Amino acid sequence: MHRLSQVLIGTGLIGLLTVPGMSKTPNQPLSQVMQPTPVGVQDTERIEQRNKEIVQQYFDGWRNGTGNFFDLLAPEATWTITGTGATVGTYRKQELLDQVVNPTSARLSSSIVPTVRGIWADGDMVIVLWDGAAIARDGQPYHNTYTWYFRMQDGKAIEAIAFLDMQEFNDLWARVSPRN
Repeated sequence: MHRLSQVLIGTGLIGLLTVPGMSKTPNQPLSQVMQPTPVGVQDTERIEQRNKEIVQQYFDGWRNGTGNFFDLLAPEATWTITGTGATVGTYRKQELLDQVVNPTSARLSSSIVPTVRGIWADGDMVIVLWDGAAIARDGQPYHNTYTWYFRMQDGKAIEAIAFLDMQEFNDLWARVSPRN
């Protein structure tokens, strides 16, 4: 660093080396000094933790019958269902409720009970792996495993992508007529 500062002083560039908190000890490689400070890492971790907690709270409310999970979605959120079948596509929140959630519920004699296996966060994305179990109106069990990805903003999901066993889901839709 000493030789580098002499060169920079000679060229008038020493001001460019002023980095708060950056100091070099003798024999310390410059590459160690020049590593970026993890500015914002704690903020990101805090946001990730908060987003995970919010999603967990909505799953807990759903599981306990004390809340509507889909209230997690912002009014203009998009929800994409992957795979093949009549319900595959991208929906706005109300379309999702009207065209997928409510018709699915109408095919069940008991609500889907979620069991969360894990929740992970990366930046503004929260990923949930969970199992759902219910009884269909024909008396047969409905079991499925889901992975949902939520892009979070201000405590709400603004985008969701759903992966699930579409064969199991499509079978429920084909086998059971919705109640009116």
